[in-house]
Amino acid sequence: MSTKSRTRSKTRLSRALGVALTPKAARYLEKRPYAPGEHGRSKRKQDSDYAVRLREKQRLRAQYGIREKQLRIAFNEARRTDGLTGENLVELLEMRLDSLVLRAGFARTTAQARQMVVHRHILVDGQLVDRPSFRVKPGQLIHVKAKSEGTEPFQVAAAGGHADVLPPVPGYIEVELDKLQARLVRRPKRAEVPVTCDVQLVVEYYAAR
Repeated sequence: MSTKSRTRSKTRLSRALGVALTPKAARYLEKRPYAPGEHGRSKRKQDSDYAVRLREKQRLRAQYGIREKQLRIAFNEARRTDGLTGENLVELLEMRLDSLVLRAGFARTTAQARQMVVHRHILVDGQLVDRPSFRVKPGQLIHVKAKSEGTEPFQVAAAGGHADVLPPVPGYIEVELDKLQARLVRRPKRAEVPVTCDVQLVVEYYAAR
């Protein structure tokens, strides 16, 4: 799929789910805050409970850019963990390496953050990690490989080039952007995570499956 096609696809998905998945999609949503298609402007019929829960699950999955199987695995782990399942789920997803690379401001989008990890630009505690799903533990240091620091994407990041499109750095990460390094200082709390989702509806969706 071409870059233009991927951008168009992300924009349509963003409008369908009502949440911006990329900076460009955010601009489109400001102009067209309704679903895509010829009936997008019209008032939709009342959605069923199933449709509401399904859409909320899709919103969460799309914001992290993960497959259904990955979300299901995370949900099952969240259910086994003490505390509220929905909050646990978001907290587990937020500790993914690609999520933290994005939150730290090293990347502009989730897709770019994942690409940085897969292309072996990111280290955790000095060890190369190329799995976006890698679970970062509190206290671990995420940093860019020395050979990669001088490349244009990371120079832009180090200069704060993504600050205009990303939410403020959440309190569970300490970032030294000029050094291209960040540390997860503690487990995230759901209220701090900049993700749009009614997690209880996601729990209800999976509970009914």
